Amino acid sequence: MLTKKQHELLCFINDRLEATGISPSFEEMKEALELKSKSGIHRLISALEERGFLRRLPNRARALEILKLPEGVVSGKPSSEEPSNVAQFAPRADAKPALSKPLPIAANDVIEIPLHGRIAAGVPIEAMEGASMLSVPAALLGSGEHYALEVSGDSMIDAGILDGDYALIQRAETAREGDIVVALVEDQDATLKYFRREGAMVRLDPANAAYEPQRYPADHVRIQGRLAGLLRRYH
Repeated sequence: MLTKKQHELLCFINDRLEATGISPSFEEMKEALELKSKSGIHRLISALEERGFLRRLPNRARALEILKLPEGVVSGKPSSEEPSNVAQFAPRADAKPALSKPLPIAANDVIEIPLHGRIAAGVPIEAMEGASMLSVPAALLGSGEHYALEVSGDSMIDAGILDGDYALIQRAETAREGDIVVALVEDQDATLKYFRREGAMVRLDPANAAYEPQRYPADHVRIQGRLAGLLRRYH
């Protein structure tokens, strides 16, 4: 069961692929569905991707492949009445990849995610909540909800994370051993580190020999997200 907006978006993408062989840009999708921001489109695409109705081809911002279509849909248009708020989907038996030629990367396929101030890559500093937004190429993000933090410090330099980079974070409350995470310490200070467990303790490891690991009782540390990507600007 998909929502009406998810249904509309899938049909719109399918129509465009059949007509041109190129999936529409995020801006075109936003206008077609009459949404206010591209972030809404990103969430719809992620939901469709998670449910197996479409997939993004790697390294191509505009490359989308339809895997399923609504039952009874021809060329992306429903042939019978559908519920006002949900749509029932079924795999199309004769479905073939909708894309048959290399696709250009569209510079305008970006989404806006919240930018929540600066985060220390050296020692914990207070996490700053802000109302700013950061434009990010859609190809850098996978499924789920994301936000960005500006990196301050050099303790993760050996992991390729530099001072001034923007860390793109997938919201999460759990982490696996060795993940790079945003850890909130004692509900006050946030830091970007490798996540490790030592019995009842949590160890937050830097990626710079000049810094020491930080150890805290496990109940003093909350995972706020996992590193999904980096955005670097050259001045």
